[in-house]
Amino acid sequence: MTAFTVWKFDDPDGADRAVRLLRDAEADGLVKIDDHAVIRWPAGQQHPDTKHGHEETWKGVGWGAVLGLLVGTLFFIPVMGGLAGAALGALAKATEDAGITKEQLERIRNEVTEGTSALFILTEQGNLDRLGERMRGWHSTLIATNLTDGEREILLQVFGGA
Repeated sequence: MTAFTVWKFDDPDGADRAVRLLRDAEADGLVKIDDHAVIRWPAGQQHPDTKHGHEETWKGVGWGAVLGLLVGTLFFIPVMGGLAGAALGALAKATEDAGITKEQLERIRNEVTEGTSALFILTEQGNLDRLGERMRGWHSTLIATNLTDGEREILLQVFGGA
């Protein structure tokens, strides 16, 4: 089963530190990383910085498009005005069949703000409980959407994946 998770950290560098922890967890067999993206939003910047993981196994399968569209829509469309609402609504409509709701998207957009960071992760064969244990005390918040195989296929179809 594929899981889409978003960890929000209370500082701009938390997500970068979490990537190292995630890599260690993968080496220990707790999780298989399909793809990930880091959102870093230092204080004083108008928009966050992003870094996409591009895990080789899934490159070209569509996960990069999924993460790119999610991050772009959530953080680079102006917050004010009808355009932001329309874009978020369109994204929610496209992802609702895949188990990612408009409420979850709004929560991500509202919680990941200036002075914070976030780690978007697509994983398989993961023990998210044990991974969560490793992240205790990191001043983080987990927003999780577990996707079934059918939902995963819908998400890849929606965003042009194979």
